[in-house]
Amino acid sequence: MLEVLGMCAGVCTTISFVPQIKKVWQTKSTKDISMHMYIIYSSGLLLWTIYGFLIGSISLILANFITMIFALCILVMKLRWKDI
Repeated sequence: MLEVLGMCAGVCTTISFVPQIKKVWQTKSTKDISMHMYIIYSSGLLLWTIYGFLIGSISLILANFITMIFALCILVMKLRWKDI
């Protein structure tokens, strides 16, 4: 039951990045996005993923790993379009 709750929470927080990725991709603009925030956030997501592996929680692993990929996509787009 706890893993189901974790999966539901993970799905909500993970899909919350989709509109941001879509907007950045469409506008090719990351001017108003903080690169430092995304670096710190991605680092936190990596640590949560590692923690998930250590305690054997599939919901922590999946949610944080996928969200980290999304956050890194935004960072790559920020660096690519150079409007830091």
